[in-house]
Amino acid sequence: MERLASFGNDPFDKPPCRGCSSYLTEPYVKCAECGPPPFLLCLQCFTRGFEYKKHQSDHTYEIMTSDFPVLDPNWTAQEEMALLEAVMDCGFGNWQDVANQMCTKSKEECEKHYMKHFINNPLFASTLLNLKQAEEAQHNETAIPFHPADDPPRPTFDSLLSRDMAGYMPARADFVEEFDNYAEWDLRDIDFVEDDSDILHALKIAVVDIYHSRLKERQRRKKIIRDHGLINLRKFQILERRYPKEVQDLYETMRRFARILGPVEHDKFIESHALEFELRREIKRLQEYRAAGITNFCSARTYDHLKKTRDEERLKRTMLSEVLQYIQDSSACQQWLSRQADIDSGLTPTVPVPSNSGRRSAPPLNLTGLPGTEKLNEKEKELCQMVRLVPGAYLEYKAALVNECNKQGGLRLAQARALIKIDVNKTRKIYDFLIREGYITKA
Repeated sequence: MERLASFGNDPFDKPPCRGCSSYLTEPYVKCAECGPPPFLLCLQCFTRGFEYKKHQSDHTYEIMTSDFPVLDPNWTAQEEMALLEAVMDCGFGNWQDVANQMCTKSKEECEKHYMKHFINNPLFASTLLNLKQAEEAQHNETAIPFHPADDPPRPTFDSLLSRDMAGYMPARADFVEEFDNYAEWDLRDIDFVEDDSDILHALKIAVVDIYHSRLKERQRRKKIIRDHGLINLRKFQILERRYPKEVQDLYETMRRFARILGPVEHDKFIESHALEFELRREIKRLQEYRAAGITNFCSARTYDHLKKTRDEERLKRTMLSEVLQYIQDSSACQQWLSRQADIDSGLTPTVPVPSNSGRRSAPPLNLTGLPGTEKLNEKEKELCQMVRLVPGAYLEYKAALVNECNKQGGLRLAQARALIKIDVNKTRKIYDFLIREGYITKA
């Protein structure tokens, strides 16, 4: 392996010949006394005895070539490197593509040689074992350790954070209202006296046993809260935000299973589902590549670049068509520019954009008899009439936006549009209304 060239197969990766400045092809000569940088000569300049500055023709030299066997007498070092590069480009198992890229070996020869010397080779067993142990250690570190809430936040009484903590009192490690808070009421009238009959005494003992079981359930629930650190709601919000939106919904749904698993096991459970989501997304991306006729990652990178370029061009055409729609009328163009300036600065546009289509605007929606109307106040009814939105759908959108705002501590318009996928103008009107009425806050 010492004779193996320290550069790749591509001649453009190697420095040119110092004599004729041509690109070097194997075999070529390297001076053993000059350098660094290495002093390289092609065979023609070497045979002419080329000398330059400190380099003399009688210096010792090395023949640089990769045309020698390494693992198999029938495979040269250059073919070994070409095989590894082809497997990296085409993927493990695509032996026909690997053979086509190598051009010197058949499909069966590539598969047999790779499996024998790079997969089932006992010399690599210790290395693979170390890689496996490192992977397991990394997998263990992915779980987020949950510690008991020894020192949770201490908010002021009746604050928003205090309500989120369900009335927990950190100084007493207790709640204002416990689970099964009135369990003691069943014991308030029980009194053990000497003249109780055996049946009455047994009934009183049974009531006490029931009370003990209820206390055990109360302590079990408090233990789950302490072990998982459920008091600190902000901690869970931070953990949820590092997942994609789909995994966040799963995280919220699977939280109820925390009482069955331990804190670390539950986190591994969530991490495994997050990994499954990532794998499904990658599989979908590979299926898209295969449907487009792409068989290697080099072509995939080109495809992604062209797709991104097409999307950008499509967006530019859309914006251009919107501009051309109003450019014929100077007043409409001025109003459109003012509206875009308000949107870019984060303000609610105050200038209405005139419509050149000539169509009449739709009349307000009649809410009479529609389900959910009785749950709306007068301002909400007016909004539903003007936006032409049925009360049931409005209530669902309102609940979703308020819930997301409480989770994130604020909500942006882009998040609202991603959450409720309806007409963007309707979404903006609902978003502005909820902010104006104080239901949500802007992030």
